[in-house]
Formats: sequence, structure tokens, C-alpha cells
Amino acid sequence: MARAAFLRVALTLIASLAFIGSVLAVNGSLRGAGQPSDLARGGPRVEVNPEAAEQAERAAERREAYEAARAAGKAGQTGPTNNAPAAGWAGEQLVDTVADDWEPAIAADPSAPWVYLLTTRYGTSKPCPGNCPSPWIALEVSANAGATWTEGVPLCACKGSGQFDPIIEVVPNTGAVYALYMNGYNVMFVKSTNHGSTWSAPVKTYGNVSWNDKPVIAMSDDGRDVYVSFNGPTGGDPWVAQSHDFGATWTQRKLTDSARYIFAFDADVASDGTVYFAETSLLYGGGGNKGTTPTGAIEEHVYVSTDKGATFTDRLVASVQPGLACVAAGCTPDYYLAHSALSVDGTGRVVLLYDGATVSGGLQTIASVSSTNRGATWSAPVTLSVVGEEAVAPAVEGRASGDFRAFYFQTTGANPDVWNVYYRRSTDGGATWSAPVRISDATGGTAYKTAAGFLEVYGDYGEIAITSTGKTIAAWGEGASYTGPGGVWFNREP
Repeated sequence: MARAAFLRVALTLIASLAFIGSVLAVNGSLRGAGQPSDLARGGPRVEVNPEAAEQAERAAERREAYEAARAAGKAGQTGPTNNAPAAGWAGEQLVDTVADDWEPAIAADPSAPWVYLLTTRYGTSKPCPGNCPSPWIALEVSANAGATWTEGVPLCACKGSGQFDPIIEVVPNTGAVYALYMNGYNVMFVKSTNHGSTWSAPVKTYGNVSWNDKPVIAMSDDGRDVYVSFNGPTGGDPWVAQSHDFGATWTQRKLTDSARYIFAFDADVASDGTVYFAETSLLYGGGGNKGTTPTGAIEEHVYVSTDKGATFTDRLVASVQPGLACVAAGCTPDYYLAHSALSVDGTGRVVLLYDGATVSGGLQTIASVSSTNRGATWSAPVTLSVVGEEAVAPAVEGRASGDFRAFYFQTTGANPDVWNVYYRRSTDGGATWSAPVRISDATGGTAYKTAAGFLEVYGDYGEIAITSTGKTIAAWGEGASYTGPGGVWFNREP
């Protein structure tokens, strides 16, 4: 066996054993509340969830790719970024010039200049000795709307094999900061009331639903009512965890039983308390087994509650076809598929963005729809991206009446190895949008970046926020491949 292959197998075995150990420590069982695995629904129960093993293997592969790149002098920032900022933008920057960062989340205080960023951090030392997570969630804080930042510190230097999928939000009326992260495959909640200087002890949101994935969070304006959605242990069924005491205690309920795998991608709570979850539904050969090519249409859903989470109404908003399969190193075929983003403005208007193709295997575009009646009906879709290019993974944020900011990834010249991030703004609730602006405007500085763009979308999502002075700040991932290495970049309106 070649040395590299041997190393990968060894790393995978170590990571898998560590992950299994952490699951046992947290749950006392590998089965996840007695539920079957993500294999075909109705199939035999297995002792190790295949997604847990897959997560451990990919983490090991990402670490291996980073170490190989570092040995070759190609990890992190390797030279000047040579920014060519778009008009009205400061120019994109790496969040960390050394680490291999993946899947960021960003949030801004609407009443003060604080901005908070979380990222899944590979390629650096563990943040504590012993059974400490790798990767871990790094927290960066800015007190001046993103002009300068603190050095990254662990959101929680907690025991466990790995932390993933961070989400962060600011409570509008108080400035408190709420965050989620996955400890292995369990969603934990923490909060800070002193601008991220200290954080509460992690609280389990999942009750007895002891396998969770892809969480999102939203809260009422006062922070009392907190809502989390994630896909759960039985073939990706959607669950909601909710707290009505500022995150101290949680209850859980399944939104629906389905043979489809349903991902939560975004959430918001309107000023009147209406809760919205943007969720995307895929069918994987009869259920479960994500990571393969889905069969049939992809459905865009918005789950709506007008009674503080007591009941939810499922609104089917759109149906699209699965687009191009990803063929980058380490990629699963469904990596480019089934992303959505949602936000609510100050008047209660909802805007939903999603990616999808018109024919199976075709190029995807980004569409925008809106609703002014709590999701009962939706506008006709508006296409944001360029037809004839591949576009994926939108992000959106709204605040004042009709004011929405969005970005998305798009290829350049239909070249699957040249991507850029484009920004657009609507001031009429999503009916029309400004001309696209390329905000991935650095022309070099890493092995995966050139003047034309970067090699691969790095992570399933990025995020966008609006500062207290009404400026936009956005964060996303760029990399050499799905496996990496790569980094998290941000750009802002100064």
C-alpha cells in the first residue's frame, strides 16, 4: 500500500474510533434513539450510522490534504492577495491566513457595530489537551463592523471528536449572541451576553433525538423564543427543537414523516413572531443514503408557524430538477444541489432563494421568490444568476422594508474550475435586483485562486449580514477541491 493511502486509512480509522467514542460518551448508544440508519427506509438496523463513518473519513481526508499542501508550501495564504476591490467594497480577505477553514456563519448586531463570525477550523492544533475536537469551531469578533477582528478562539473547547456546522445570530432587541454547533452529530446551543467574551455552557437541543445534522436557528426579537431545525435519524426527516426560556430548556418534534431527505438551510422569525424554516427535500432512491444522485424533482419547502411553534404549515414553494453532479476531488454527486436561503424584512415580507435546474443534469440557476402573506402564496420566480453558467448556494439577509442583500457562487465562462461570488441587492422586496457585483475580488494569494476566480466552492453554505450602519458583510469558502485545502474569505462595504 502506498504511504499516502496507508496514512489516509490510518487517519480514517483513528477518526472513526474517536467519533464512535464520543457518540457513546454522549448518548450511550450508536443507534441514535433506537432509530434505523440512513440506509433505505425499512432496511435492517445497523450499529454504526454510515454518515458518522463518512464524516470521520472526510475529516481525515481533509486533514491529509492540508498537511500535503503545507509540506508543498501551498496551504493557507502563499503570497499577496492583490485585491482589486469592486466599487463600494473594501476587498475580500482571508479570515485566517494559515488554517483550513470551512463553512462559515456570520451575524451582525442591528444596533451596535459588533459582527461575529464562526468557521469550522481544520489544519491547526486542537484547542485543548486530551479528547478535544478536531476540527473545532473558531470564533472571530469585530467591534467595528468588520474592519478589524480578534484572533480566532474556540467557541467551546469541549470534549468530543469533532465540531461541525456552526450557526450564529444576534438577538435584535438585546444584542445577545446565540450560536449552534454540532458535537459529532448532536446539536448544541450556547449564548453570550458580553459580545462573545464568554459563553454559556453548551445545552443539548435534541432531547432523545440523538442523531442530528445541518441545524439552523432563529429567535424572537427579545430572544425568549428560540427555534432550531435539523434533519434527524430516520432518513433525514425534519425536526424542530424549540425553547421558550431563552435557550435554557428544549422540546423536540418531528415536522413530517417522509421517504424524502429534508435538509434545513435557513430560518427567520418575523417581528410578529411568525417562524419560517427553509427546507429542501430530495429523494435518494427511495429514502436516506444522502450523498448519491437524487432521483426525481427537488422540492423547496417553507415550514411556517404562527403560534410560537405549536403547529407548522408546510408550504411547497417550488420544484426544480437536480443539476450537475460534482466531480471535484472528494465530492459527492449531490454537493451542488438543493440549497436555499430565507430572510424576513421589517414589514414581514419573506424572500426565499434557491438553486436548481430546469432539466435533470443541467446547469443550475439561482431563483428568488417572495411572499407578503406568511407564505400562503408566492411571487413568480426571478432569476438572479446568469443563464448558461452553473450557480449554487445562495445566501440572503433582509432588514428594512423591502431591503434584501444576497450572494451566490457562479462559474465563469461555464468553466467548472473557475468560480466567483456575486452580490445583488433588492430594495423592492425581491421584485427587482441590482446588477451583479463580483465580491470575490482578490486576484491571488492562495494556490487555489487566480485573477479569474477560484477552483471550488468550499462548503455547503456561506452567510451574509447587514451591519448597524446598513452596510453589507459576507463570508464564504473557497478551496482547491471539496477535500481542500481552502479557506474562509469575507468582504464588506466600508
